[in-house]
Amino acid sequence: MPSSLDPRQLLGFAPLYRLWSRLISSDSRSRRFVAEDLGITEGMKVLDIGCGPADMLHHYPPVEYHGFDAEPRYIEEARRRHGNRGTFHAGLVEEHNLPDPGSYDRVTAIGVLHHLDDAQAQALFSLAKRALKPGGRLITIDGVFIDGQNPVARWLISRDRGEHVRSRDAYERLAGRSFTDVQVTIRTDLLRIPYTHCLLDCGAG
Repeated sequence: MPSSLDPRQLLGFAPLYRLWSRLISSDSRSRRFVAEDLGITEGMKVLDIGCGPADMLHHYPPVEYHGFDAEPRYIEEARRRHGNRGTFHAGLVEEHNLPDPGSYDRVTAIGVLHHLDDAQAQALFSLAKRALKPGGRLITIDGVFIDGQNPVARWLISRDRGEHVRSRDAYERLAGRSFTDVQVTIRTDLLRIPYTHCLLDCGAG
């Protein structure tokens, strides 16, 4: 048995992950994020890359939802909680198993890029572009390091499970290799705790 356990490993268990999410956020913040930042409205078709237990789906209006996550325990929890509100896939979404490319209004990757190296992140952007229909948008959000950052936020982000937290410019450069329309926003108000997020809003053209 290991002599010590990294507490971050506990977030691999869906119930603990959901408890942590509820502690640091709120329903009102999540609803506002879905409506204002993701811009998801009724009837849209949504691809959620790295959906986890699909907590955000609780705040969505009726949509056609496809969620992918590499952690089977998260997908089991998503199916248990949401039933037929969405289609949930255990595993990575790739070119060969992408349902209906070119048909999505939104592709989301919430808290995913900072777990990926540059090559993996580039593959995600390329896949998202292929998934989107004309006028569709990819939205990503991840922890970010910035100058003058709240020291508590910097400390928390430096201890994230993801090993590829980037600067604002580094996230934007990655997105710009696949998308010509990239809007970048730095947010410090999405959680109850001090935290700094980089939100990318990428247009498919």
